[in-house]
Amino acid sequence: MDIARAEDIAVGLGSTYGAIVIDAVHVRFCLWAPDAERVDLVIGHVLHPMLPDSDGNYTLIVQAKAGTSYCYLINGEHRIPDPASRAQPAGVHCASVVADPSDYLWQQSDWQGLPWHRAIICELHVGAMGGFDGVRQLLPRLAACGYTAIELMPIGSFEGERNWGYDGVLPYAPDASYGTPASLKAMIDEAHRLGLAVILDVVYNHFGPVGNYLPLYASLFFRPELQTPWGAAIDFRKPQVARYFIDNALMWLHDYRFDGLRLDAVHAIKPKTFLDELGSAIRKSCAAGREVFLIVENEANRAGLLRADYDAQWNDDAHNALHVMLTGEHEGYYADFQADPTDSVACALSEGFVFQGQPDRRGIRRGEPSRDLAPASFVLFLQNHDQIGNRPMGERLASLIAEDDLRAVTVLAALSPMVPLFFMGEEWGCRTPFFYFTDYQDELAERVREGRRREFAHFSGFTDPASRLLIPDPNAEGTFEASVPRVENPTLARTWIRWFEHLLYLRKEHLCGRLALSRSLGTTVLAERALLARWRLADGCIWEIALNVSPRDVAWHRSDGARIIWSEPPDAAGRQEILPAHSAMVLASEMRDDDFDA
Repeated sequence: MDIARAEDIAVGLGSTYGAIVIDAVHVRFCLWAPDAERVDLVIGHVLHPMLPDSDGNYTLIVQAKAGTSYCYLINGEHRIPDPASRAQPAGVHCASVVADPSDYLWQQSDWQGLPWHRAIICELHVGAMGGFDGVRQLLPRLAACGYTAIELMPIGSFEGERNWGYDGVLPYAPDASYGTPASLKAMIDEAHRLGLAVILDVVYNHFGPVGNYLPLYASLFFRPELQTPWGAAIDFRKPQVARYFIDNALMWLHDYRFDGLRLDAVHAIKPKTFLDELGSAIRKSCAAGREVFLIVENEANRAGLLRADYDAQWNDDAHNALHVMLTGEHEGYYADFQADPTDSVACALSEGFVFQGQPDRRGIRRGEPSRDLAPASFVLFLQNHDQIGNRPMGERLASLIAEDDLRAVTVLAALSPMVPLFFMGEEWGCRTPFFYFTDYQDELAERVREGRRREFAHFSGFTDPASRLLIPDPNAEGTFEASVPRVENPTLARTWIRWFEHLLYLRKEHLCGRLALSRSLGTTVLAERALLARWRLADGCIWEIALNVSPRDVAWHRSDGARIIWSEPPDAAGRQEILPAHSAMVLASEMRDDDFDA
């Protein structure tokens, strides 16, 4: 049969691969196995020969129902789970289970989502928060804090009992260690009841090292001639491969009612046109009035995506520049920002990307011009799972800089017209480290452990082999347990969270409803580690943030007639021509004619 463009099929016919419930007693099974000579569907002890077509698909409709365990037998030799399995209760090597997406009775059936410019995001790791049920119990506190969205790190099935999520191998099946598909839906339902949108981080650029059986029967899924940091690249040129991932995205958005997806490391996805196909397919699939967020992580800073179907990109450039400005660190990717971090922060606040086509430290040109994009096209954060967990010792920013500087820069993150993202625990000033963790055994465990230590061999403080032994073993259960956020000092945590709640209240009160047509009016560097950023909001208001994380007071001119929305510390507002050291100030004023052409 002819295969039409992947996104058109996905929208028109629904899911292709996996076990699809047709009615109460029939299920259609479909596997793409172009290398196989024979595929049998195995239910219990019975083998059901599957019917091949000319494109390498094996399909069969049999009498079965939700809850049925099954697997596939390839060429009479290899029993494998379904790569599009919707449930893997016993792990990634065992039988798959038929799941019926209509088996959950949604309570918040009228929920249509939130506009993107109202997003205030908390990123969290489901395992560290106690699974889907644990997250569900946490939701009222997150909503009360002022968050309007949560973002889950990846939940697709992975090897072992704990993982960051970026080593998943069965991306359709929520990992059983987190709970059942029904418990995930209940968590999302409760979030919607509380007015919280739910975003899912998905990994479409690679599979993990254990439990990926695709090379046995679908070698065409990969491109050996094109290597990525994780091995052979996925071949998105194949319609069946594109369909597999497009269907996955549509499943999360429609069967589970996620409100958005954050696509991990899309710069590793080739050809780039797949992202356009995916975005188009998702937008076509959504009913009028439904709000769905599409967010990318993209080292290539491909601004064109943000002018089409994608809402925003994680602004790693802004984070990296801020981190260098705050800490002075300049190793690894921070080296790209060490020459003038203050100027880089100013560029990021004004234009989004710092790298817009110029060469990086490796001499590679990256990025596209982004100055025409609205501030809400960028997600601004001070830390996230990567920027904490990819440190040798997993320190949060709260452990690296003084508290007054942390408060000042948190004001910037919370009250910038960019969309803010905070990592779980930031709302109470959490200092618990967040390590990289896995649950591998034997030789692979050793390779991961030693690879982690080699990765930091050129970092100051870890050049000596003995010092690298201090880096936590990713496979040790204690490494995961040490990463679970803790409240170290309840009194200080209560004070911090009240302070943080007020910041988010101010964002909702003054910014969220005025971001849709906002634009930058530029950023002025006042001194090293001090700057003034200005934006015009949708109603003509001029929004200003002055930040000084230097050890010295800085002279500046406060705009005439500007009213102070926030100052940190509170007494910083009392000095008209001085911006105190370690402070931040947010001001708003009516627009003047000369600002229009700024």
